Amino acid sequence: MICILQRVSEASVQVSGETIGEIDQGLMVLCGFEPQDSADNLDRMAHRLLHYRVFADAQHKMNLNVQQVGGQLLLVPQFTLAADTSKGLRPSFHTSAAPDVANQLFEQFVGLVSDKYRPPQTGLFGADMQVSLINDGPVTFRLQL
Repeated sequence: MICILQRVSEASVQVSGETIGEIDQGLMVLCGFEPQDSADNLDRMAHRLLHYRVFADAQHKMNLNVQQVGGQLLLVPQFTLAADTSKGLRPSFHTSAAPDVANQLFEQFVGLVSDKYRPPQTGLFGADMQVSLINDGPVTFRLQL
């Protein structure tokens, strides 16, 4: 599993011109799944995501996590994260989980995050989404298990 997390002051996702998810301060997270991902991977990533310290404390150091600042989460499925880009000029998706498997993994991940913190806003798996955000910092990290 691969997650790109971005600390945001606001973020939203639209499908067919309709906003289906939006947050204020928090993390906008692009989620990509690989064939070998399991329930254990999802649980470990949920823990890392919720405890990763990317928000500033009183001394302006990144010592606080999304829960400590009361931030929101916007989880967006993005199969292209798991693409193989090591050769040529076009990505290969043989390293990405099959769509039905990836959709199931995304739903499980959303459920885990909901159980551990609070329900996140989400994008729509397989949809043509338009994602907007204001990256706060900018602060962007790639988390991979």
